[in-house]
Amino acid sequence: MDIKYSVTKGNLYIYLSGELDEFSARIGKDRLDGIIDGNINAQNVVFNLSKLTFMDSTGIGILLGRYRKLKKTGTPSFIQSPSVSVNKVLQISGLYKVMPKI
Repeated sequence: MDIKYSVTKGNLYIYLSGELDEFSARIGKDRLDGIIDGNINAQNVVFNLSKLTFMDSTGIGILLGRYRKLKKTGTPSFIQSPSVSVNKVLQISGLYKVMPKI
């Protein structure tokens, strides 16, 4: 999994590509936390999943954990442009109820 980010107009955009599964979860979690902690003043955090080719339940847990972390600081989080396969997993899991798709 590859993680990149940018800050535009006060919003933190995090771009995930590859696979978010049990194998990549620990590295992904630590990297995401570092990015979020380094941009604590962001108005919103947007997880762009357009290049994420696979995600399992571990990936859902990673996203939920980041949602909880951001919620403590009052920072809204969103999902953007999920791939077709990832979108299906997110719909079934109900994640869009807490992290809306934009």
